[in-house]
Amino acid sequence: MANSSRGRNTQTTWIIGAVIGVVIAAAAIVAISSTGGEETASDLQQFGSIEVVGEPLPQFTSEESDTAIGMMAPVVNGTGFTGNAVSTSHGTPMLIVFLAHWCPHCQREVPLLVEWEKSGAVPAGIDVIAVTTGTDPANPNYPPSDWLAREQFPALWPVMTDSKTFEAGEAYGLQGYPYFVLVDAEGKVAKRMSGEIPMEQLTQEIQAVLG
Repeated sequence: MANSSRGRNTQTTWIIGAVIGVVIAAAAIVAISSTGGEETASDLQQFGSIEVVGEPLPQFTSEESDTAIGMMAPVVNGTGFTGNAVSTSHGTPMLIVFLAHWCPHCQREVPLLVEWEKSGAVPAGIDVIAVTTGTDPANPNYPPSDWLAREQFPALWPVMTDSKTFEAGEAYGLQGYPYFVLVDAEGKVAKRMSGEIPMEQLTQEIQAVLG
């Protein structure tokens, strides 16, 4: 009788263990299914590898005495959050916007840029490229990929991730945020601006470059 009792106990324990295993496996499948196909911040790269072709611009100090006007802008080759290639190659007038996730001025400027694009007020013939720079996991509003996604940053505007040493920003003479560099079709610097710029002013500056 004792052997029979131990046999039933062993069988019962085995059945309970099997049931628990099935429940755990089912829970794992549900968890995987619920996150399938969705990229999280950990899947995205917040820093990129930057290649600078050409001479860097002098540091920006003021619009009135900007010695970079008329200089050839360097071409910066890098990548976006998903590793996609992004470049500031010459050939089309372009507005390059440098943004830092922790900067309160940038946080106020980005919604204006988003509305500017949504309203159709961006002049035709200009390419807009954003560069996330100054990125620091220890600072607020990290990561920049989540920040721009929340703000519904225009999908047609490529976003380049700067390197940990901010090589893209340094190549364009960045000194403060947000920072705007207008480059004409020949690749020459037409205008540099820093701070919270009204969209009406951006439109006017672009139209002047486009002629």
